[in-house]
Amino acid sequence: MLTLYYHPTPNSTKVAVLLEELELPYEVIPVDIMKGEQHAEEFRKVNPNAKVPAITDDGVNVFDSHAILLYLADKHEKFLPRQRAARAATFSWLEFVASGLSPFSGQAAHFLHYAPEDIPYAKNRYIREVERHYRVVDERLSEAKFLAGADYTIADIALFGWAASAGFIFGEKGLGDYPHVARFVAEMTARAPVARALQLKSRHTFKADLDEQARRAMFPQNVAA
Repeated sequence: MLTLYYHPTPNSTKVAVLLEELELPYEVIPVDIMKGEQHAEEFRKVNPNAKVPAITDDGVNVFDSHAILLYLADKHEKFLPRQRAARAATFSWLEFVASGLSPFSGQAAHFLHYAPEDIPYAKNRYIREVERHYRVVDERLSEAKFLAGADYTIADIALFGWAASAGFIFGEKGLGDYPHVARFVAEMTARAPVARALQLKSRHTFKADLDEQARRAMFPQNVAA
């Protein structure tokens, strides 16, 4: 049996989408990161880094969203092309999201919505880098249906996790400056497996108030500092 440790974050969404695309049976264990459940001893046995998502697959623990995508795609031989050029493109774009779009988006969201003080330099730095990354993706999607070309791959699923919530960074304009990414997100959202993955959030109750408890749970290193 496969278990998904889940909170409705962009990274958890990636894994949920792939699980639905693979049509795998799985159970969901909600981990409320605003209550600090990610720091529980039992969860840290699954992911010692105390972050979601993570999975347990018949006793095998896998953590970090992109590691999970690679593990599942490789195991089930889907959404990871065998042809060399397409496979290389998938790896390249997957890591582009992992090392660029994902962390810069996370930092932009942090300084826009969670930082206890307003730091204009930090907000400008991370928002501009997020914009730059989306320009790169938008150019790519202007010439190809998917990131790796004609094949729908785990690189696209990784991108969708963040692009679907771009409004959290860009506000009301959302992906308005990136029409090809907007097209991609609309097409992804219309997929039945993706819709099922997005519905997971409504099936569980999570803490919503960003109070002192939530700040300590999500950013314990700041408290220690």
